[in-house]
Formats: sequence, C-alpha cells, structure tokens
Amino acid sequence: MVGNGIAGLTACDSLRSAGFDGELTVVGAERHHPYSRPALSKALLHGVDGKSADGKSVDGTSGDALHAHELPAPTHEATELLGESATSLDVDARLVRLDGGGELPYDGLVIASGSRAKRLAAGYGAAGPDQDGPLREFTLRTIEDAVLLKERVASRPSVIVIGGGPLGMEVASGCLHMGCEVTLVSDVRPLSRQLGDHLSGIFTSAAILGGLRLIRGGKARLVDHGDGATVVLADGTELEADLVVTAVGDEPNIDWLAGSGLLSEGSLRVDSRGRLRPEIVAAGDVAFFPTLRGVQRVPLWTSAIDQAKVAAVGLLQGDGAPEFNFQPYFWTEGFGLSLKAVGFTPVVGAPGYSEPGREDGSALLRWDNPDGSGTAAAINYRIPMPKLRRLADAGPAALRPAASARV
Repeated sequence: MVGNGIAGLTACDSLRSAGFDGELTVVGAERHHPYSRPALSKALLHGVDGKSADGKSVDGTSGDALHAHELPAPTHEATELLGESATSLDVDARLVRLDGGGELPYDGLVIASGSRAKRLAAGYGAAGPDQDGPLREFTLRTIEDAVLLKERVASRPSVIVIGGGPLGMEVASGCLHMGCEVTLVSDVRPLSRQLGDHLSGIFTSAAILGGLRLIRGGKARLVDHGDGATVVLADGTELEADLVVTAVGDEPNIDWLAGSGLLSEGSLRVDSRGRLRPEIVAAGDVAFFPTLRGVQRVPLWTSAIDQAKVAAVGLLQGDGAPEFNFQPYFWTEGFGLSLKAVGFTPVVGAPGYSEPGREDGSALLRWDNPDGSGTAAAINYRIPMPKLRRLADAGPAALRPAASARV
C-alpha cells in the first residue's frame, strides 16, 4: 500500500473486510496516521483546537492545533512505514523502492499516493514549520501547513488568497473569521467551475456581504521582491499583503511511477474496478477513473473512499468484483453557508426544483442534468444524506408523502 491517506486507510480496511488475512504494509510520506484533510480548511481557522491523530502536538511543540481532523486509530494491523516515500516501481520484479534505500516486494499493490498542492510560481519551496524569513507562497495541504497558517493569521495580517475554488473560498472565509482583511483573486467567479453559476452566485454574494474583497483579474502571478511576494494581475495591477495563500489546484503524486509503464498520457488511469494490472490497483486523488461524464480525476474525500472500497475488492476478486458506480458527493462551507451536493456538478442554469427551509437563505434544490442524471443540493438545510441522495436520483417524488417535513 503506497499512500497513508484516506484512500490507503479505506483500502486496508476493505481488504480485511473482504477476507484478506495476509501481510499488509503501508508506506506513507507523512509521519502522521491518516487524518481528515477537509477539516484543515473547514475547522482550523474557526477556533478549533486539539492535537494530532497520534496524540502529539502536530507541529512538534507544546502548542495546541486542531483536533477536528482526527480519525479513529487504524485497526487493519498493517505494518506502517510512516515518513517514508516510494521513489520508483518495478512492475516486472514486483518491487517498490523507497527513499531510504529499501525495497518492498509485493503480490498485490494499491497505489494511493494522493496529490500535492500545485504552486503558482516555480522556485517557491514548500512552506514548513521551521521555515525562516518571509512566507512568499503559502499553500494548505498538510497538518503542518494548517498549524502554520493558523499561527500566521492569529496576528490578523492582511491576506491575499489566489484561487476561487472550494479551498480558496474556505481559507478566505476562515481568515475573515479570524479578523483579517482578505482579498480573493480569481480568474472566474468563485466556485463557478465546481458548482455552476447559480450556486456560485449564492456563495459569492454571501462572501462580499461578509467583507471579502473579490478581484477578477485573470491569471495572477507572483513576483519576489525580497521581503515577500507581490501578486501581479493579468493587466499589470500589483497587489500586496502580509500573507499570500495560493489555492490553485493539486497535482497527482505520480513522479515515482515514471518508467513503470503504468502511466497513460502522463496520468494514472484505472478501469471500472480500479485496476491497472491484475495485481495493481489505484484509488484516490492520484487516479483517473471512468464516470458517466468520461474518465475523470475527482479529488474529493468521499470519492477517494468510494474508489478505495472498489479497488480493494477488485484486487482480490478481479472480474468477479463489482464495478464502480460513481455518484459524486461535495461539501463546502464558508461565509455563513453550508452546502452539501449529491450528483454531478457544475450544474447549468437555475434549479428545476426549489424548496425553502425554515431559516433565511436555506434551501433544498434539484437539477435535471442533460445526461439524464440528477443533482440535489442542500444549503443550510437539514436533511439526512440518504434522503438527499434519493432526491438526486428520483426527484421531488422522493420527498413525498412528507414533502413539507423538516428533519
């Protein structure tokens, strides 16, 4: 098992649940046990404190960090090699080579090496707790990143966030919550690529009302001026702040697979059972997989979990394993709004079904998609997830006979 995130953890648990009682070895680049990565941007900047999953201070000091990220301790009884990375794969010899010089033979291999934050400018090193001097380009991906960001915003610096996706918007919301003056730079309307114009408009309006300064400046770049970084917009406009956070996407961790023969057009593409070869499967942010909308990489928490469950059984049972039937689930929160969506996004146009909730601004929405599928979204609306899934699948009839009930 290469990868100790949620996909790796789920694959281990799924192998055990499917009856595998052999030896499991997990190689994890991070030194922590698996944790909830979404909590780093959703909970951290809203005053949640605690410790790391192994019970220690996550930054190596006596200071507290968040605990909302913690997951139950693994029960799969695998040998865990944490803080160690895979550097190459020899598929003929069935060997995974490690950065410490060791080699691990395998009969079956799960690739769940995840992804890393994409950086806006080449030459900007990864920020870490021990970095001295100004922080020029900050990204949020790991626990260490999260702790350092919380420390930086505690003094209420001015902040520029580059990137209007879910991560950028959540970071901007958290910084505003901490009392910072925040500017978000996006080349399109925030969240429009992920959710579509209707839902994007709801979040953008709430963000502006909450004090966010929004700039649509095309593709931005960073210019180092010694003491920090200046954000330069497409038209040449320069912006400066005490702290620059970039949230411009992620990149699959596939460098170690160069020369393995597993990559297709520079990407890792699995079949409907998560397989690359009979003895090798992949799952999570690292993998492209078949969906109703073509072969896609879907770097979402629940996607990684669902993929890993299928890939683990695919590794054990081959063609006898069930195929992956993917239904996306997306969750984000910020600026006083919480959104949960089931089904493919972005959605086009206004919803075909809309039901207001008890609270102002809350709503239950549904779209009929051109491919025949449905997408349901709940904004500050209390509804059990199975019921939201039924709404996406079956439409408003799924809410009857208790259509007016609030749960």
